[in-house]
Amino acid sequence: MRRSLITAVAVATLATPLAVVATAGSATAAPAASASKPVTDFNHDGYADLAVSAPRGAVGGVAGAGYVSIVYGSASGADTAHAKQIDRTTPGVPADPEDNGGFGTSTAGDLDGDGYTDLVVHNGKVDAVIWGSADGLTKGGPLQGDYTDQLKAGDFNGDGKTDLVTNAQDKMEVRYGPFTRDGKPASTSSVENSDDGPQDLMVGDVTGDGADDLVTGHAMEEMQHSSRLWKGTKDGLSKTSTPTKKFTTNGVIADVDKDGYGDLVAHEVDEVSETQVYDAGAIRVIYGSKSGFSTRTAKIDQDTAGVPGAGEAAEINGPEYGDQFGYSLSAGDVTGDGYADIAVGVPGENLGNVADTGAVVLLKGGANGLTGTGAQAFNQDTAAVPGVSEKGDYFGEEVQLTDVNKDGLADLTVGVPQEDGTTKDSGAAWLFRGAKTGLTTTGITSFSPSSLGTPEAGARFGAGITG
Repeated sequence: MRRSLITAVAVATLATPLAVVATAGSATAAPAASASKPVTDFNHDGYADLAVSAPRGAVGGVAGAGYVSIVYGSASGADTAHAKQIDRTTPGVPADPEDNGGFGTSTAGDLDGDGYTDLVVHNGKVDAVIWGSADGLTKGGPLQGDYTDQLKAGDFNGDGKTDLVTNAQDKMEVRYGPFTRDGKPASTSSVENSDDGPQDLMVGDVTGDGADDLVTGHAMEEMQHSSRLWKGTKDGLSKTSTPTKKFTTNGVIADVDKDGYGDLVAHEVDEVSETQVYDAGAIRVIYGSKSGFSTRTAKIDQDTAGVPGAGEAAEINGPEYGDQFGYSLSAGDVTGDGYADIAVGVPGENLGNVADTGAVVLLKGGANGLTGTGAQAFNQDTAAVPGVSEKGDYFGEEVQLTDVNKDGLADLTVGVPQEDGTTKDSGAAWLFRGAKTGLTTTGITSFSPSSLGTPEAGARFGAGITG
C-alpha cells in the first residue's frame, strides 16, 4: 500500500503520520496543457504559499490534535515571521480538538471562484474548508458530503472551476465546482469502488484537452494492482477506466517533455505491497498522448545513468529500510525552461554508516523526457544545508515544488517530520531556491515549530506540504 515506509516507521514509533503528496490538481505539477494549475495563493498577493501539516501537534493542551502551519510566500521566500496556525479552534472549523485527532492532511484550490485559494483539510467525519481572503486563511466551515478517506482538487470538466475528487471505502465521488460558502458543490457524480478501491488519487491533464484526468492506484490486502486512468471530459470525469498495466502509487502528472500532454511520474512498486519498505525504489514515467497514456514508458532509479547515489535495498525484516527512491514526488519548473522537473524523495538513503538519514534528488525534464541527465542530490550533509544527518531522519519523506518568491523558478520545500528539535519527532522543513541551473543552496532556509512559535513536542511538522 501507499506510504509503506512511514507506515512501517509509524508502527515502530507508535505514531500515525498523515500526509498527502499533492498532484497536479493541487498545484504541485505543472503540465503545459493543464487548466488546473493555479498558484496556491491564499491571500492573492501573487506569491505561492505553503500549508505544512503537523498532524501530531498539540492544540490547546490536547495531545496529537494536529494543526497546519500556513507560511506565506514573499519576495524573499517563505515569510516565516507571519506564519499562521490553522486547527480545530480556527473560527468556523467544525469539531473541537481531539486527542490524537491528526488534523492536517490538506489539498488546495479556489473552490468558490473568488480568486483566493482555499484550503481543504481532512477533519475526521466532516472535512473542513478554510476560505482564502485578502488577509489569508482566517475562517473555516464544513465541506458538505460524506466522509472521505482522501480528496484532491482538479478541473474534470474543463470549465475553469475547481472540482474535488474524493475517495471513501465504498465509492469515489467528484464534487463539481463552484462551491458555495457553506461547502456545497454545484453537483456531484460517483463511481462505486471495487474490492481493491483506490489507495491513491493522482490528478492532471494527460490528454491535453483542458480537462483534468484521474489516475488511481490500487491494492487489496498485501497485493498491488494495476493503476487506472479515468479521463476527464466536457461532461465530467468518465465512469469507466483503462488500466495502465503498471503497479504505481504516490505519483504526479506533469508535462516533462513539453509536448502538451501530461505524463504520469509515479513510484513503481512490486506486486507484493508489504515488501515495498525494503525496496531500493524506482519511478515509472508513462507518457501522455491525445488518446490517453501512450506505450512510451521509462523506468528511473539510482542506477540510471546520471542519477546520483546507488540503489540499495534492505533485508526483509532487517534492522533498516531500503532507499525507497520515489517515495515522495513533486513536479514544477525549477530551471524556467518550460519543462516540468521532478523532485524525488529518497527517505531511506544511507549516508556512510548512518542508516535512513534520507536525501532528495532533482530529475530534470527535457525534449527527450525525464532522464538522469543533470540530476542533483541533496541531504543534510550537503555543504550549506542546515542541520546534521542522523539515523532515522528520513530527509525527503515529503517534497513540494512551488515558486514561493515569484521569480518564475520553482523552489523545493522538503518535509522531515521525524527530525528531532528540542523534542523527538518535532519535525522541520527546508526550502531550496530554484535557479537556471537547478536547485541551489544559496539562500537556503529551514523552519520548524520552534521557529514558527507553534507546539513542538512530537508534532511531526512536515508530514504533508500543500503548495
